Amino acid sequence: MALSFDITSAETRNALRPAAKEKPPLIGLSRQELADTLVASGIVPERQAKMRASQLWHWLYVRGVSDFAEMFNISKDLRGALAAHFSVARPEIVEEQISSDGTRKWLFRFPPRGAGRPVEIETVYIPEEGRGTLCISSQVGCTLTCSFCHTGTQKLVRNLTAEEILVQLMTARDRLGDFPDRDTPAGAIVPAEGRRITNIVMMGMGEPLYNFEEVKKALLIASDGDGLSLSKRRITLSTSGVVPEIFRTGEEIGVMLAISLHAVRDDLRDMLVPINKKYPLKDLMAACRAYPGLSNARRITFEYVMLKDVNDSLADAKELVRLLKGIPAKINLIPFNPWPGTNYQCSDWETIEKFADAVNAAGYASPIRTPRGRDILAACGQLKSESERMRKSDRLALEAMMIAGHGEA
Repeated sequence: MALSFDITSAETRNALRPAAKEKPPLIGLSRQELADTLVASGIVPERQAKMRASQLWHWLYVRGVSDFAEMFNISKDLRGALAAHFSVARPEIVEEQISSDGTRKWLFRFPPRGAGRPVEIETVYIPEEGRGTLCISSQVGCTLTCSFCHTGTQKLVRNLTAEEILVQLMTARDRLGDFPDRDTPAGAIVPAEGRRITNIVMMGMGEPLYNFEEVKKALLIASDGDGLSLSKRRITLSTSGVVPEIFRTGEEIGVMLAISLHAVRDDLRDMLVPINKKYPLKDLMAACRAYPGLSNARRITFEYVMLKDVNDSLADAKELVRLLKGIPAKINLIPFNPWPGTNYQCSDWETIEKFADAVNAAGYASPIRTPRGRDILAACGQLKSESERMRKSDRLALEAMMIAGHGEA
């Protein structure tokens, strides 16, 4: 059967027009990859490759430039050739939301990679006294289906590239005035001195260790002393327990480790964090004890979301202490952040405090994480891309629930 199209329609003509070839990004390449790419393009001779790569590295990661035209110590002709061949652009910011507590959430849109459609992810900035933490995503969606997590209800679309991971940090630095010669937005809540972003955590959408190679590339660039220059002590990677990659994380990346624990018995953790069926608590704890560089100065953080009448008893607290015996650790107790459709409730505040007291008495620091950004769905476990966004009626219902006092810190 023959098909016909009405090409008098602009929409039809646009749909039939071949897509413009996407320029490959330079962000996310190692120094050597950057030099090799410049030579392979034919616009930089091999004898200049190392020098040109160093120039680009400085402009990208020290100065925060997102346009070749601003790279003033590179000739105009070369800048033009670079712009014709490559991209250093930031992603599209679909939405920026600012919470009443100063938390900021960005919805970023990335172009399709090969076949497919554009994808969207969320990134969150959390300002605190003396520090500013950026929560970065590693995947579009998630495969883990943790039953208490809103992000886990969105199917995995694809892994993010090293470039897409890094530009979350770089765009946030743009928006917060954290690159040289940039102004901080009027009224923004940021640390009073020094950097606006002092820490990054791989705790956004996705399981970082299911995207190990791209996460590794991004974090090694983020911690490079001649570029973005974040200390590895201020970078934390959070995993739900991909045991085979935990040792590699310490050996090859060298950042701080966090474990999404949430239960102290295999039967319960199988339900809350289904990856436990593949890598049970015995294997997970053994991997933690073998983590390279583990010491009292480089403790593992264990994240424990407090679910009413599920995992919040004093017996659970005592078993948690027994489970972690011998591991230099800190336990972050996280009040459950509600989202429409969930069957879980946050533990009562008195219960959370008693749980914390029991863990503290055993010698483990167990701070209770203050919920941040709940009014813009930016809190732990609430991230979800716009393509999977809740209906407006659900959002309003959630906001009304919080205004009425539900789940206040």
